[in-house]
Amino acid sequence: MQVNVSARHGSINAQDQEVIREKAEKLRRFLDRVNAIGVTVDFQHHDKLHVEIIVSAEHAPEFVASATAPTVVAALDAAIQKVEQQLRKHKEKQTDHKGMGGKHRSSDAEPE
Repeated sequence: MQVNVSARHGSINAQDQEVIREKAEKLRRFLDRVNAIGVTVDFQHHDKLHVEIIVSAEHAPEFVASATAPTVVAALDAAIQKVEQQLRKHKEKQTDHKGMGGKHRSSDAEPE
């Protein structure tokens, strides 16, 4: 899996880059087939930093989340929470798509 960290209108220090990579890699626990994660930090407005996360997975649409906060870590945490919710919902849809089989169906009338 590949984690790409990029910045617009500024640069990210090494410590923040490492924190971003560690937190982004934890998204794999929600979906097994994650190919790449892209994290973009926008420094255009210095009082409010904008973080966008794009998660690319096999046989799934891209998951995109963004958040704005005064610090990089706070914005990252908010965006990760949003993407986690999307991944959980997708995983839930994947596992619940199978219909109930005949042997799992409960019947009201019991045979005598």
